[in-house]
Amino acid sequence: MITPLRKVGIAIAVLFGLLFASSSYLQVIAAEDIADDDRNVRKLYESFSAERGQILAGGIPLAESVPVDNQFSFLRTYPYAELYAPVVGYYTLTQGNAGIESALNPLLTGRADSQVIEQLRALVTGSNPQGASVMLSIDPEIQQLAWDALGDKKGSVVIMEPATGRVLAMVSKPSYNPNLLAAHSSSAVLESYLELADDPDNPLANRAIAGDLYFPGSVFKTIMMAAALESGDFTAQSEFPNPRELELPLSTAVVKNSGSRLCGGDEFVTLEDAFRLSCNIPFAELSLELGEAAIGSMADSFGFGATLEIPLTVTPSVFPRGLDQAQLMLSSFGQFDVRVTPLQIAMVSSAVANGGTLMKPSLVDQVIAPNLRVVDEFEPQIYSRPLSSATAAELSRMMVDNVQRGVAGNAGVAGLSVAGKTGTAETGIGEGRTFWFSGFAPAENPTIAIAIAVEGDRSEGTGNAVAAPIANTIFAGVMSP
Repeated sequence: MITPLRKVGIAIAVLFGLLFASSSYLQVIAAEDIADDDRNVRKLYESFSAERGQILAGGIPLAESVPVDNQFSFLRTYPYAELYAPVVGYYTLTQGNAGIESALNPLLTGRADSQVIEQLRALVTGSNPQGASVMLSIDPEIQQLAWDALGDKKGSVVIMEPATGRVLAMVSKPSYNPNLLAAHSSSAVLESYLELADDPDNPLANRAIAGDLYFPGSVFKTIMMAAALESGDFTAQSEFPNPRELELPLSTAVVKNSGSRLCGGDEFVTLEDAFRLSCNIPFAELSLELGEAAIGSMADSFGFGATLEIPLTVTPSVFPRGLDQAQLMLSSFGQFDVRVTPLQIAMVSSAVANGGTLMKPSLVDQVIAPNLRVVDEFEPQIYSRPLSSATAAELSRMMVDNVQRGVAGNAGVAGLSVAGKTGTAETGIGEGRTFWFSGFAPAENPTIAIAIAVEGDRSEGTGNAVAAPIANTIFAGVMSP
């Protein structure tokens, strides 16, 4: 009789132990994660009754909570709607959060660990904590300029400050109106969300950092040139055979230059001229000399393969591994399975512009509590040093040459030294193309680095015809007195 009772006692003790452990886990260890979970409806309703912090750019409110006379107390509004939606995101009753609204939700609601002073004050007064305001690095004038320059085209523009990594503009089109998702009607929010989610143009995606990644095409040649120069085995004057077409190893497929043209008129062509004229064949030949490891290592040093938090989560760009010779040759000019975000390409140009040092990108300058206490402040951080200063200077010189005498000429601005590289990537879907420009200005003392990706089709031409004129507009507008 005693043995069964002992077993029952042990079982009850174990159950109490499990109950204590699970309660402790939920109330202590997992409490913050549960509170921040977008699916936590109770917390969401509570947060609507508190004054959520503003999101601002250049002192202009991009998201703010307006008092209303209902059970929610405040309505989240977005005065500039589509212009900033991919960055700012949305805050909804039923569909969770996105953008900065999601990434910095604890700060905006006043529940972050760094806001303990405000939380204690609210506890004493019996009020809800008031959220902190987030000051973005976005420059409203540059953001509007980039938005207007992209026009009605689908794609993205990213503009960075090379010396600091601050993101000055981040445009993604098509966009959406987050005010429709902030309504206090669950049915209206759900209807708007489903309409956006079902849209084949995917307006909810921030094309600058996520969504379906792009083939980079010839803008990847900047990384190829960097790997070649840093290897010490090649210079800008290194020569490669210059056939009209090149058969891929173990294949009947061939590599051609744009328009099936020769890369200049000679039997051999220098890397500098191949870069200036954006020829595929010399870079395919170069890839076999450099090898996958050297190219992949250089790509990684620029940020490929890494998940960045800016604080928005950036989808990692991809340089594939385990390639055969044919795949490596196609990858050398940004095809096969090389995939990138426009932010990644802006980072490449930014590193060249900054003398070979890549600064970590950031969208946030400051976080400020309601009493004006600075909760957090941006400090420039070095992400990597992919290039020597000598290599960066040589690449900068060649990128200037691309604009002055090469196939990036439409990005040029009178009286301004512009450095750049264009690209025209096949998407693998019919005649689909992605048109690119990436570069910086003024070349002698760069203040902005740009990446532009435009979605289109073959009939529109090349990166120089589609993306470079957008860069021209932006450079001229930013640099104008």
